[in-house]
Amino acid sequence: MNRRLFLAASALAGLAGAFGLAAPASADTLDEIKKRGKLLVAIDLGSPPFGMTDAQMQPTGSDVESARLLAADLGVPLEIVQVTSPNRVPFLLTGKADIVMASFSVNEERKKVIDFSDAYGVIQVVVASPKGTEIKSIEDLAGKRIGTTRGSTNDKEVTSQIKNAEIVRYDDDATLITALVSGQVDIMGSSPQVMAAVNQRRPNDPLETRIVLKTNPYAIGLRKGENALRTRLNEWIAKDLASGKLREIYLKYNGVPLPQTLPATN
Repeated sequence: MNRRLFLAASALAGLAGAFGLAAPASADTLDEIKKRGKLLVAIDLGSPPFGMTDAQMQPTGSDVESARLLAADLGVPLEIVQVTSPNRVPFLLTGKADIVMASFSVNEERKKVIDFSDAYGVIQVVVASPKGTEIKSIEDLAGKRIGTTRGSTNDKEVTSQIKNAEIVRYDDDATLITALVSGQVDIMGSSPQVMAAVNQRRPNDPLETRIVLKTNPYAIGLRKGENALRTRLNEWIAKDLASGKLREIYLKYNGVPLPQTLPATN
């Protein structure tokens, strides 16, 4: 882990400790949601196709639609708490949101601080570049500029696997997409979904996948110790995967079907 990631992990761990001291041991977020009559979900609206705004500036995307489906299943209205990749965990730990649904990839570093539901989707970390670029291996990236989203799993994989390259970090996927469309960078370390969003805006010079760095499940993030809430979330995920509702949402926004079996998260 490099110094930046180490400091970020340390900060999150410290925040988790502070939150744990402040929160009552018997905290039950599921009960609080029912009493409040509202579900607070942290969603990144700068991360298409998972979270974004439409032409009328209304929230949309696969995470937005999935969160609405969950809220309806719980019988309460949805309130979106807008976040970016770096502040998803802090917003959860400080109680600004009940859960996080923001293309939230499961990794061991995050699992030290928070808990995850079962997976309801998958996301790859890929290196993509324009046609004709001679990139066949990680070694071919030496000396090149690679754009990624700061604080994301994409950032973590790019940083840990790619050496001797200049990593250019943007605050959210929307800014990364703009940078790729405008030519500030021509190589990305991100998801196929981000690549698709870029290619919609640069159809004459589309990006193509060169290397798959990792395939990650993504899941709902929740605070540690919320066993009742995690059980309820897992029941909903199993039910709506089986009914096809979550699969329809994923296909609608991602353009590819979910695998029949999703990777385990715990």
